[in-house]
Amino acid sequence: MQWRINIPPLTKALLALLIACSISYQVLWYGLGRQHYLALIPQWALFAPWVYFTATYSEQNVITILIAGATLLYGGKYLERAWGSREFGKFILLVTLVPNFAASLVYVLLFAISQNDDLALVVIQGSVALQAAFLVAFKQLVPEHTVTILKGAIQIRVKHFPAIFLVANTLSGIILGTDTALVLAWVGFMTSWTYLRFYKYQLDLASASTGQSQLRGDASETFAFACFWPDMIQPPVVAIADGVYNALVALRICTPFSAEDIETSNEQANARGQGGLPSLLNQGGRRGEISRRDEAERRRAIALKALDQRLHEATSNKQTPAPLSASVPAPELMNSQPSPEAEIHPKQNEP
Repeated sequence: MQWRINIPPLTKALLALLIACSISYQVLWYGLGRQHYLALIPQWALFAPWVYFTATYSEQNVITILIAGATLLYGGKYLERAWGSREFGKFILLVTLVPNFAASLVYVLLFAISQNDDLALVVIQGSVALQAAFLVAFKQLVPEHTVTILKGAIQIRVKHFPAIFLVANTLSGIILGTDTALVLAWVGFMTSWTYLRFYKYQLDLASASTGQSQLRGDASETFAFACFWPDMIQPPVVAIADGVYNALVALRICTPFSAEDIETSNEQANARGQGGLPSLLNQGGRRGEISRRDEAERRRAIALKALDQRLHEATSNKQTPAPLSASVPAPELMNSQPSPEAEIHPKQNEP
């Protein structure tokens, strides 16, 4: 049987871009000393604006190339199949350009404050922001999926990976001096979460409608900013996040979520948790075709279940008719003689 790797088109293009940019970077740097043609250097970025995109795919060594390649292969393949090539392409552009531009701005401001020339010449490159963005997306889509390491010795749920990644890069930046990775990790995380939380359109998996119903953003409680962190530190994080959110709403930068938005997004998250999306590390080929059929069956089952629940609720909420004794006089009362007051004011005894 012929072994075949089924990779979606955009993911395949990104892998080719990673290899091409990384090899070209080595040639330009070690051969010509012109690393600023592909890597992002704040002082030279305005003269080569394409580096805001190519810097993410220009890795320095074999280890980082392998890490970036695994990120794009497994993460890109999963997200492109879950979202489609068009939505995945928008996501890639956003989490590539915004973190690089923001990181460049950070070092320009630090240079303006400290007048340290090294800050203007720092090299910003690598897929750290992309890795952080992918982990946030996995937290939204498959938060309860468990990743097993060392034959079950270590088991970590996907929803914990973003916090672990940020803490690791923060400590590395402080202790080892990898400050560019620190900045890219945090900006990539915030860019991805903001886009997925407030702006990205997604199919309504919980809807009983057969049409292509779409939701904007993800107002579910499980995707709130505080839910990325351990329970013990969530209260202060909630206070800070709510303060920032209220300020952005007051400035009309963000649109507040309604109660209906939150309820719908919670149903959406529940639908994903019941298996509305393919397996995280699912391979292509025949297994991919089976997975797509299973996914369609699961979505139909979820839609039928939601429709049944809504019909049941609508039936139970209907007002029941009043009892017979309250609207029709009892037989003995019908046979009795009406009182004079009833003859004078007959409408007073009517229900």
